[in-house]
Amino acid sequence: MKGVSDFLRVIRWQNLVFIAITQLLFHFFVVVPSATGSVYNFPLRLTTPLLLLLCFSSICIAAAGYIINDYFDINIDEVNKPDKMVVGKTMSRRYALLWHLILSGVGLAIGIFVSIKLGNWLIAIGNFACVGLLWHYSTSFKRQLLIGNVVISALTAWVILVLLVAELPGWWTGELVNEAEKETVARLSRIGVLYAAFAFIISLIREVIKDLEDIEGDRKDGCTTMPIVWGIQASKVFIGVWLVVLISTLFITQVYVIQFGWWYSAGYIILLVVFPLIMVFKSLIKASSTNHFTALSRKVKWVMLLGILSMVFFMIYTR
Repeated sequence: MKGVSDFLRVIRWQNLVFIAITQLLFHFFVVVPSATGSVYNFPLRLTTPLLLLLCFSSICIAAAGYIINDYFDINIDEVNKPDKMVVGKTMSRRYALLWHLILSGVGLAIGIFVSIKLGNWLIAIGNFACVGLLWHYSTSFKRQLLIGNVVISALTAWVILVLLVAELPGWWTGELVNEAEKETVARLSRIGVLYAAFAFIISLIREVIKDLEDIEGDRKDGCTTMPIVWGIQASKVFIGVWLVVLISTLFITQVYVIQFGWWYSAGYIILLVVFPLIMVFKSLIKASSTNHFTALSRKVKWVMLLGILSMVFFMIYTR
């Protein structure tokens, strides 16, 4: 049982559940009602079995990424979180590498299968890119200024965008046959890009906060992350700027959707996403210790979840 517990910890099972929730919500609460409602009509290509396979593929690749990250982070983790280490303690490095290869292989194989079924090789190509980026992130990108943060943020956005790539190949190829289909694709593309942008920005914010949290171990390992190169105050300014951008964008978006009577959605976003982000901004100003940054990272993660859960409102208003 201890081995199972350690394995679940090293693959960050909570984050994998988050990926599954994001993809399932986007499909069933945004894509399906928008494409099959009374106003819009688009022949969706992802059946439920293929959707679940695509979701499992994303989970496998993400789990492999977490394992290989811990594989290369042993020296850093011995300083930052020695009590939470699994790889190098209860799991040998050899088994960690084996599990990385198995999970990456399964994720890639499933992605190829889904691509064949849909006749859309962009899914398989995207999965190969994700595996490659996660490997290079663990070996070098995360130790460099900003590159690792941007890579992880982009991969977080891809969790949503891959469903658009899978469902709406006409988005890329121009195979739309009528105005209803074109309008549906345009609408879904806007929604998908908005959520992907939200995921990218809030993930970027959290990644830099995590760099502040891990600064001691990163410095001893020779990393050149933002807090080490620019300093803690400059990194806090960087985070603060992106928080202002995110808060302003979310607020303006809610003012826009209120014109269409989306009062519940706007209220939800303002109360459970915008207001908590304002609180994060205020806490960031005073933050100075590892414990402060750990608490901020946890709060931002909850805000990300609450933002993704807002997808349920699209089913309510798209009928």
